[in-house]
Amino acid sequence: MLISRSVQDRFGSNMDGKSPEKLILVNREPNGVALVTINRPGSLNSLTRPMMVDLAQAFKRLDRDELVRVIILTGSGRSFCSGVDLTAAEDVFKGDVKDPESDPVVQMELCRKPIIGAIRGFAVTAGFEIALACDILVAAKGSKFMDTHARFGIFPFFGLSQKLSRVIGANKAREVSLSATPLTAEVAEKLGFVNHVVEEGELLKKSREIADAIVKNNQDLVLRYKAVINDGLKLDLGHALSLEKERAHNYYNGMTKEQFKKMQEFIAGRSSKKQSKL
Repeated sequence: MLISRSVQDRFGSNMDGKSPEKLILVNREPNGVALVTINRPGSLNSLTRPMMVDLAQAFKRLDRDELVRVIILTGSGRSFCSGVDLTAAEDVFKGDVKDPESDPVVQMELCRKPIIGAIRGFAVTAGFEIALACDILVAAKGSKFMDTHARFGIFPFFGLSQKLSRVIGANKAREVSLSATPLTAEVAEKLGFVNHVVEEGELLKKSREIADAIVKNNQDLVLRYKAVINDGLKLDLGHALSLEKERAHNYYNGMTKEQFKKMQEFIAGRSSKKQSKL
């Protein structure tokens, strides 16, 4: 449950001449966690182009917000995101798919803050691709990931054709994408795609537990660590190891004696406390 002191941003597009719907909700909370909710439950959170732009801009704003340390992304109602609203498909696909400002996946990838996906129900096609852009995934039991590009004759442009095989293996990815059969949360957990599968009522609780554990750590190092992991994944192992050493060298060379002292004091203080368990 959101605490009363949270700050809420609401993005919406007037699609029918009536008052705008609140289709993308952003709640910033005092503990450094922001909750982003795709809020179109009547259409299983299917995305229109204005929603995609709003979602992209929400992540861009949160990345700039120094008070936000971790972002949780979820969907309202019975579904995480059922993909692009096919009744508005031409508006989406005829637009500039290379424009990073309107691309939620690009903005998620550019976001320095850790992103936790809280998945319930279906994550279909574009929803699947948005889930793939998260750093950590928590899924409710029975949730399903589904790639329907081949079924509906839609060419992927949010990265699913390239990312999925790198996470679950090429053969399994080909089966999921070419047959358009669901990948259950339980199987996805075994394949290393989903981190945790929980009861639906525990979904946000578990996501917040992970977020809180991240918030307690050194924020500068959290950002640097996420960056070196994600940047290293784009390289072969040899170059990725060299990248780590280069950034470590730059990091330690840039530290003052006072910073080293504070690091030692922080480590000493943390070692006396019981470490939290995920």
